[in-house]
Amino acid sequence: MMLEIVNLHARLADPRENRREILKGIDLSVGAGEVHAIMGPNGSGKSTLASVLAGRDGYEVSGSVTYLGRDLLAMAADERACAGVFLAFQYPVEIPGVNNMYFLRAALNAQRRSRGEPELDAGQFLRAVRARLKLLDLGEDLLQRAVNVGFSGGEKKRNEIFQMAMLEPKLAILDETDSGLDIDALRLVARGVNGLRAPDRAIVLITHYQRLLDHIEPDRVHVLQDGRIVQSGDKSLAAELERRGYGTLGDAA
Repeated sequence: MMLEIVNLHARLADPRENRREILKGIDLSVGAGEVHAIMGPNGSGKSTLASVLAGRDGYEVSGSVTYLGRDLLAMAADERACAGVFLAFQYPVEIPGVNNMYFLRAALNAQRRSRGEPELDAGQFLRAVRARLKLLDLGEDLLQRAVNVGFSGGEKKRNEIFQMAMLEPKLAILDETDSGLDIDALRLVARGVNGLRAPDRAIVLITHYQRLLDHIEPDRVHVLQDGRIVQSGDKSLAAELERRGYGTLGDAA
């Protein structure tokens, strides 16, 4: 099993914040080669789940998360990234003064060093970049632009999928990758994600809407409400939620 989550609880650690429990006992198993979609209303805990899996600070966490046989919760965020865990942010971060070329090469070579592999030189890196830019219909000028600075919403999301293509993670967590995208951008992002599906890679898609799943067909769909997974099913569950909404989840749970 790629990812095994058992009885995962989380709350904000800062005593100045509302320290209510956000995740209230998540159980989830994701196998290699699978795409799982996690849906749910605002405030249900979807982004918190993504943050906890990626190792973001600021949460008190209990339960267990096993990733490729390792205790994921015992690993620092950079260790998780080097081990192949990737998070695409709902709101991608801007990094002024750091261009995409430098950022990606540094990230990729950090991963390679952690695996005991030789670093890519500039020529090797550029050849790899050009092959993956085509996947998302992006131009080479992107490489010289500061990370996400001045990017449109669609460019930011495509840039994150481009980063995913370069880093080739084992576990990709995509937090509302479809938010703010028009139809054309959504199709390009979905094409990029579909192009990265692989037998040795698992993808967890977090989304509000079924429209993303029209383009990326999930193996399983899970509904998160009030910090718990209350329903799971195949892709037809997403279409059902689109018809009846989240308001009837309590009746179905």
